[in-house]
Amino acid sequence: MISVSDKIESAALRDLHEAGQDLAGPIGLQIFRDGDATISVAGHAPSSAIVLNRAILPADWLADAGKIAGVTDIYAKAKVGRYFVQGSPIDETALAENNLGKARGWQKFRRGRQSVAGRSTDLSIRQIGPDHGADFGRIVSAAFDVGDISAPLLARLPGRANWHIFMSFDGDTPAGAGALFVKDGIAWTDWGATDPTFRQRGSQSALLAARVQHAINLGCSQIFTCTGEAVAGDPQHSYGNIERMGFEPVELRRNFQPV
Repeated sequence: MISVSDKIESAALRDLHEAGQDLAGPIGLQIFRDGDATISVAGHAPSSAIVLNRAILPADWLADAGKIAGVTDIYAKAKVGRYFVQGSPIDETALAENNLGKARGWQKFRRGRQSVAGRSTDLSIRQIGPDHGADFGRIVSAAFDVGDISAPLLARLPGRANWHIFMSFDGDTPAGAGALFVKDGIAWTDWGATDPTFRQRGSQSALLAARVQHAINLGCSQIFTCTGEAVAGDPQHSYGNIERMGFEPVELRRNFQPV
């Protein structure tokens, strides 16, 4: 079994692959599904594209050296040298046996249906459709280091069922973006990014507030998100924005990568 937050996150990742089936060749997209396990591969994306090259696994997989070996073999065959194996293992023996060591974790957060205050910004916030898909792909692919090759994939999300995409604008110029994935009354905020030209203008806070309010309007009972775990020396801007939006930490996503 996996947690509710991992389940909605996995569903969003699987749907992203479905959106880009015809782009599988250029990006090297593959996805492997086995029960609660989701193994995402983007073989032609750069090594920094760990949000695409990652495996979300249930606890029983993480304790099974044989299953972990199968996961590492998938990435080896795709010639992916850097990827994350994600989950909450009881012990790390099976991971260590497959030469996987700790990477920085991802802090998961949850909030309910309590009201959300708007956030001040001089940018306008609008829900977008496919006409701004290319802008969304460009902004998000750059911010998440998934490479220009992945921008056409991300451009498919605006207008897609279960996805609700918001964008901030300076006049008519796209400034930032953020996605909301909703399924079975549960929401997951994803792909929040700002064009560097427009930083420090409140784009991300306002986009997160808009997505949370939209999820509440859709009747979602729980809203999940995540960011990098708190570490010394990191200003944790996203972490602070998330907490100010009424989210509370629920679990630390453990990440492991080849060593």
